[in-house]
Amino acid sequence: MTKKNQQQFEQLYQQCFAMVLQMCLGYVKGDHDQANDLSQEVFINIWNALEKFRGDSAHKTWVYRITVNTCLQYLRKEKKKNKLGIDQVVNTLTMEETGVNDQNNALYGAIGQLAELDRLIIMMVLDGQEYDDIAEVMGIQPTNLRVKIHRIKKRLKKILENE
Repeated sequence: MTKKNQQQFEQLYQQCFAMVLQMCLGYVKGDHDQANDLSQEVFINIWNALEKFRGDSAHKTWVYRITVNTCLQYLRKEKKKNKLGIDQVVNTLTMEETGVNDQNNALYGAIGQLAELDRLIIMMVLDGQEYDDIAEVMGIQPTNLRVKIHRIKKRLKKILENE
């Protein structure tokens, strides 16, 4: 890897780590250890793919795509491993043991009940991303995204009210 690519990677890491971690937290339902491991995996994938970056999109959009793909791949592997729902039991126990803010746990738990793509969208919204950027990452029109976000928020509200 060239020195330029190494500097570019370090800059991407500094700029995007918080965003990547936030998205990973949503995918693993608030489990900080799993989110840190998954974030590390994302940045390994970024490192490996950096020389292939063509510049067709902004670096941040590219990082989002890698994060999404890494998280979805992780979820598929976990689904195969945990057919009995063990991950739900472990996650609940971890939340109880750590005593982390109950509101955050409730929100991440509710987000964890959403469909995979809905989780991604709402985590980007919570991260403060522009709707146009989210639409580009998701490959949908901004108007369709707004409708999806509205429906996701309604589902989250319903989930949180029922718990």
